[in-house]
Amino acid sequence: MTDKRILVAAHKKYGAPSSKLYLPIQVGADGKECIGFVRDDSGYNISDLNGSFCELTAAYWAWKNLDCEYIGLVHYRRYFKGGEKFGVIGKNKRILSGLELDELLKESDIILPKKRNYFIETLYSHYAHTMYVEPLDEAGRIIAEFYPTYSAEFEKLKERKTAHMFNMFVMKKEIFDGYCDWLFDILFKLKDRVDASCYDSFHARFLGRVSELLLDVYINTNGLKYSEVGVTNAESVNWIKKGYNFLRAKFANRKYAQ
Repeated sequence: MTDKRILVAAHKKYGAPSSKLYLPIQVGADGKECIGFVRDDSGYNISDLNGSFCELTAAYWAWKNLDCEYIGLVHYRRYFKGGEKFGVIGKNKRILSGLELDELLKESDIILPKKRNYFIETLYSHYAHTMYVEPLDEAGRIIAEFYPTYSAEFEKLKERKTAHMFNMFVMKKEIFDGYCDWLFDILFKLKDRVDASCYDSFHARFLGRVSELLLDVYINTNGLKYSEVGVTNAESVNWIKKGYNFLRAKFANRKYAQ
């Protein structure tokens, strides 16, 4: 059994870490040309649903097909930040090494990105301003119906302004299994209740986006202990453009479009 694997979700060919800790995986690979990575359409998979589940098709593949003590998920352009003793990705961006991960896991069984703070609005209001909120509301109804012990924490989305975003994590396998059992049951019910054809291709990816907000609902309800690590982007981020789109969504009711 492999000790630890962190999947790197990618939909196109991209520079990948050389460390065996990282396993690049082609998401939405079903029907697509191979890009040289492990494909998420092998074994038990939901690769054909990548258009709505986003990077979670990689998480599902790992849940059903990987035998590891710890399983993680990052993105081809977004990683957990590392120190000065490890290799680089992109333009000298240092990423988490196996040794650094081992040190963190001495303190907790879960590694998460540092919380993102939306400052001027709650998690719920931010989602409602930037996306179509109906799928998130329906997720709340599903939780109330099938997992009522999680409802109180879900309702806190209307109060909290910070969250662990990006669907990035490293988890002990038994925690990961429990999380996936819960998460995918909710998401498949949500898929059946919300017609994705009502949205364009960007907003049809609501299952992946809703799941970002459900991670803390699961962790907080179960009182799970975690450690936080900074996030580094392999490419530069246009913060002016991101800030402009954020403010336009909040004050001009303009949904995100890309």
